[in-house]
Amino acid sequence: MGFQLDNIVTQRPVLKEESEKTSFLKKEIVLFNKAFSNKVKEDFYIELSVLLKAGISLKDGLELIQNSQKKKQNQEILNIISNNIVSGQSLSEALKVQKQFTDYEYYSIKIGEETGTLFQVTEQLGSFFSRKNEQRRNLISALTYPVIILSTAVLVVAFMLRFVVPMFQDIFTQQNVELPAITKLIISASEFVGDYGWLILLGILLLIVSKSFFNKKKRFKQFKDTVILKLPFIGNFVKLIYLSQFTQAVSLLTASKVPVVNSIQLVKQMIDFYPLQHALESVKQHILKGQSLSKSLSQHKLFDNKMIALVKVAEETNQTEYIFDRLNMQYNTQVQQQSKMLSTIMEPFIILIVGVLVGVILIAMYLPMFKLSSVMG
Repeated sequence: MGFQLDNIVTQRPVLKEESEKTSFLKKEIVLFNKAFSNKVKEDFYIELSVLLKAGISLKDGLELIQNSQKKKQNQEILNIISNNIVSGQSLSEALKVQKQFTDYEYYSIKIGEETGTLFQVTEQLGSFFSRKNEQRRNLISALTYPVIILSTAVLVVAFMLRFVVPMFQDIFTQQNVELPAITKLIISASEFVGDYGWLILLGILLLIVSKSFFNKKKRFKQFKDTVILKLPFIGNFVKLIYLSQFTQAVSLLTASKVPVVNSIQLVKQMIDFYPLQHALESVKQHILKGQSLSKSLSQHKLFDNKMIALVKVAEETNQTEYIFDRLNMQYNTQVQQQSKMLSTIMEPFIILIVGVLVGVILIAMYLPMFKLSSVMG
């Protein structure tokens, strides 16, 4: 998303023409045409920061960004915000009434307005959403190929159970061959797929379609996030992503002189991951009772020893912003490394599982054939 500054007599900011030249793999995947997605927020805050730094008024900056939006829904939101500012509201107040923006963004913008550092805060918010989108792309990139392989494997096994096994079953029935236990098991699985396969497929489709509905249910989301966290490899990878977002958010809020308790509360409201939200709520309560941040974090397995040790150092040296910024860089690096490792590990693992399943089916079908040939011989 870009905009023209030809008609404004002031310093012209140099912006990256991202939307036209961004490759497909780097674009954020958003279902159901969600208004003001994280990718839109990234561009919005970065461009607003550049415009404010160039000396353009907030109203003119919003109008320029509004005109550059391709989606009518986003244009309408920015138009409402711009009109509210003209009517006397601040940017933070105009954002607060829009459900697309979180309390984290509202308080960050409000602090920027009160301290005269709005362009810096918007730049930091743009950086936050940029890393968040990058982590999302890393996760999608790491899981896309394994998911494709797994889906293909499921289709191959389902095809064999539905069409290949019944052909062998007819031969065994005609020849009245005594079947081994493994062959009986595979035939039972084939009959189950034949009888209930369409129901299973329909159930999977309904589950995918109703995902957005179930995600609104608190208990389902708690269960889903807890299960994801316990998955081998994937659980640790997802945890690193959210820890990276947590440390970056705390660094941003600390730089804006937000108290620790308020920072924890704001981050809890923003990051939509139940295990982290639950841990942060407990951390906040312990801090209110007089405990230090490092001690409060140490009572939860979600936070590793490295973070706890560095946070303790930050408390002793009064360098919280610097420490959390360093932690964020470390976690972000780990996310990139593990995204590549995850894809590398899962690919042969899934292929091995597929090979074993196909091999078991073939062995189960050919064992009676060997017995039949020996009897006929």
